[in-house]
Amino acid sequence: MAIAAWKHIEKSLGYQRMKASLRRLIGTELRLQIEITVKTIKLGGWWFTNQNLNQDSIVYSLGVGEDIAFDLSIIECFGARVHAFDPTPSSIEMLSSKDLPNQFHFYPWAITAEDGALNFYPRVRKDGSKSTVMFTMIAEDYNVEDAIEVPAFCLSSVAEMLGHTQIDLLKIDIEGAEYEVLEGLLESPIKPGQLLVEFHHRFPGIGVERTAGIIRKLQKAGYKIFAISETGREVSFLRTE
Repeated sequence: MAIAAWKHIEKSLGYQRMKASLRRLIGTELRLQIEITVKTIKLGGWWFTNQNLNQDSIVYSLGVGEDIAFDLSIIECFGARVHAFDPTPSSIEMLSSKDLPNQFHFYPWAITAEDGALNFYPRVRKDGSKSTVMFTMIAEDYNVEDAIEVPAFCLSSVAEMLGHTQIDLLKIDIEGAEYEVLEGLLESPIKPGQLLVEFHHRFPGIGVERTAGIIRKLQKAGYKIFAISETGREVSFLRTE
């Protein structure tokens, strides 16, 4: 009973805000600020704006995991076409058994800075066990022997293969691989109108400065922050140039 009550407290907005504030004080979380005010909507755990979202919109969703609530909400509310990418076995298996709308398209590919193949490693939980659902590009002592090789493409290659000349919204939740993807995006001729990114600077070997660095580059490229989650790790950007 006590454990269940504590888990409920941990998920509360107040607790998340307090935890994020403490992390900012000790330097393990960034002090980010809203840079532009727009009408926002929260669906499937993500903040975004409905500007220019309609049935002709192209949405890329990088990292499916076991939850496509955001993807399905975008389709239901706007009729947009969602192209989802995730090479992990559990995601592939989960989606193969679902009855999905015609606007949902799935590809078992990793998205990164260059075309090729990647090694993915199971996330190591706090108790030392290995996740069968969440994978990362970051190798640790306990997971290096459990790597899986997956096909990988950069955003420009994917857009070319799918015949897309624009991406209206790009959601990225890929367990630490977001930095390479964003670096590649900055070099790409295709610049999504919105970026929704979960940053993983809490992972070993990444750190807050890497997140701060890529955010500075995004800002220089014309992206402005319009929403920040309670944890401070999910950040929404709108391209203004």
